[in-house]
Amino acid sequence: MGHPHTSFSTFLSTMVSKDDPDSSRWWSEKTIVAVTGGNKGIGFALVKRLAELGLTVILTCRDESRGREAVEKLKEQGFHVEFFHLDVVVQSSIEAFVTWLTATFGGLDILVNNAAVSFNEINENSVEHAETVIKTNFYGPKLLTEALLPLFRRSETISRVFNISSRLGLLNVSNPVVREILENEEKLSQKGIDFVVNRFLEDVKIGLWKDEGWPKVWTDYSVSKLALNAYSRLLAKRFEKHRLSINCFCPGFTQTGMTQGRGIHTADTAAEVGAKLILLPPNKLPTGVFFSGSKPFLYSNL
Repeated sequence: MGHPHTSFSTFLSTMVSKDDPDSSRWWSEKTIVAVTGGNKGIGFALVKRLAELGLTVILTCRDESRGREAVEKLKEQGFHVEFFHLDVVVQSSIEAFVTWLTATFGGLDILVNNAAVSFNEINENSVEHAETVIKTNFYGPKLLTEALLPLFRRSETISRVFNISSRLGLLNVSNPVVREILENEEKLSQKGIDFVVNRFLEDVKIGLWKDEGWPKVWTDYSVSKLALNAYSRLLAKRFEKHRLSINCFCPGFTQTGMTQGRGIHTADTAAEVGAKLILLPPNKLPTGVFFSGSKPFLYSNL
């Protein structure tokens, strides 16, 4: 979920060509892309759009029956996609996916970390399920990405990790200790990110989360995306010379189950923009960038 006032038209006109993406096509059916949480919402729309553009798409999700239903729905629309039952918070599930992916395709070109949860409704803010939210939205993508790193093909086209994130996860915290850890570009580390997450969960456990300067809207979801954004920045720096691009994307206030169907645009609209960013030509592909629906800006301010 992003900011309700995001302007997709501005973004499309300034950052992403409105031309048919085939005009700068670098990919083929041999380009392998995996999308987590692909059975519904933005994930499903991205699977459909990427399949429509001719990539080989692997739809993954934690609910096997819903995943297979999604694959059948796409098949009825003329799209063939692969399916794998993957729960990003279960290590054995990740390992099974890595084994299958290696045996089936021998490698991976694009990973879209889309799977996420939130237990808050619009205008609500509870942290009752904070641990599950952090585990799914941050540690899940992190564990999956790390497990797949050896499989990315470091070709001229540049492999990509594309994390679906949110502007709610920008550095909108007032806690001075947290800000100091995340604002320091040179000293940012995985240890520091883990410290921030663990401190938040501890504040939740002892009932101090409202008083310790954490985000005031969808707090647990915001912190999970804050951690994902910081990790993405760290990973981008780690692989900046290794033909692997890592970026984040806020799709804006989108009509999905997470927003109870409210929003200023559909999942298909968000997927249209997301797909164009995912498939940017290698010579125009940045790394370590947070793309919002209105404009991209560097992670320097998270």
